[in-house]
Amino acid sequence: MYSDFKKYKTLLFLGAFLMIFTSCGGDNDDDTSEINIPSNLIIEASLSGSNTEFPNGDGSGIVTLNFSAENSLLYKINMGNGEVKETTTNKLTYTYSGVGLNTFQIFISAYNGDKFTSSNISITVQIGTDPGSGANLIWSDEFNYTGSPESSKWNYNIGRGDNGWGNNEAQYYTKRAENVKVENGYLTITAKKENYEGAEYTSTRMLTQGKFDFTYGKVEVRAKLPSGGGTWPAIWMLGSSISTVGWPACGEVDIMEHVGNNQGNVQSAMHTPSSYGGTVNHGSQVLDDVSSEFHVYAVEWTSEKMIFSVDDVVHYTYNPSKKDNKTWPYDADHFIILNIAMGGGFGGAIDSNFVSSTMQIDYVRVYQ
Repeated sequence: MYSDFKKYKTLLFLGAFLMIFTSCGGDNDDDTSEINIPSNLIIEASLSGSNTEFPNGDGSGIVTLNFSAENSLLYKINMGNGEVKETTTNKLTYTYSGVGLNTFQIFISAYNGDKFTSSNISITVQIGTDPGSGANLIWSDEFNYTGSPESSKWNYNIGRGDNGWGNNEAQYYTKRAENVKVENGYLTITAKKENYEGAEYTSTRMLTQGKFDFTYGKVEVRAKLPSGGGTWPAIWMLGSSISTVGWPACGEVDIMEHVGNNQGNVQSAMHTPSSYGGTVNHGSQVLDDVSSEFHVYAVEWTSEKMIFSVDDVVHYTYNPSKKDNKTWPYDADHFIILNIAMGGGFGGAIDSNFVSSTMQIDYVRVYQ
């Protein structure tokens, strides 16, 4: 009996040992499973505004990188200027700073755990200049972020103003996300039909007053305009002296105005003490797709004249033969304004079926 019991204990011990050994062996196989090394890393780079005439971009310094690799969970990108970015997506948009023509060697590593593979690409970028004129980019908003417009760049006019902002306009201006937001690379201003603070419509009027103003230069705004009877979008400037000398003594520069009741006709105008309100100083051109396609609305401002254009096609030049404080209040700082008004003296009757419409802006740039 004792001998049989001893044999039984030995068998139990051997069985338990084998179970432990087998169990440990299984766990060990899991711990040492092979991690796949990323492979086939592909990199492509595109420059904002790059074309045959300007292969190094439009001066904004914006580069979009697209990359992919098999078995990759993370990408680390050395931008070639000392800055390193990380992303789990296959795309990165980056804005280089500086001035002039610059070449950067970009290194990208695709990671899976501690395993990685790397590759690089060389790009030459035009930064901080208008490639057509050589002028420096002194201020811009590219709207490559999400949320509210940057508070360091934009202020707002809020409310209904005096007599509908002097024009009997119907909207109440807000800075709510329902009326203004930035997403997917665009600023969107939305005019809406809604009862709000005693008004039947809401919209946004944003401006760089107190944040940025300038004297002389070129302003470019790439935008797609709203549609609908009564809509009155505008891209314009006012003299920074408005708080002391008032309007029109401060000077007003309407880079672009459009009314939905005259769809496709984009106008530029000057308001000065010599001609304001229904000013005689204006010009326009007609475009069939202002509400379906983006166009670049621009003014080139020198000490002698203002030249207005759409997509580099000039439609009006203001160059009074006599320049004094009545005809030329344009030797001092001005700030930029973006808005959609509804109705008023210029916008006209509002379509009873109007619900909402938007102005989308890709960028605002000022060169000097």
